[in-house]
Amino acid sequence: MSIAQGTYEIRLRGHLDHRWADRLGVPEITHESDGTSILRGIADDQSALHGLLQRVRDLGLQLVSVIHFDPDRSA
Repeated sequence: MSIAQGTYEIRLRGHLDHRWADRLGVPEITHESDGTSILRGIADDQSALHGLLQRVRDLGLQLVSVIHFDPDRSA
């Protein structure tokens, strides 16, 4: 089963400057009190997710977690 459309939340170690949003191709970066940054609002498909994760790797950013939120599932 492949991951379909939805929203992805990617957590990275450290507080990234908001200018990284353009470089990573994401709409926003938020800072958490635990010292991590969250990339939210990443929609599309698994291919787009893999491309973003490759950019994170190539830039040497430390990945903490990736969470998929399915918009079709009831909370």
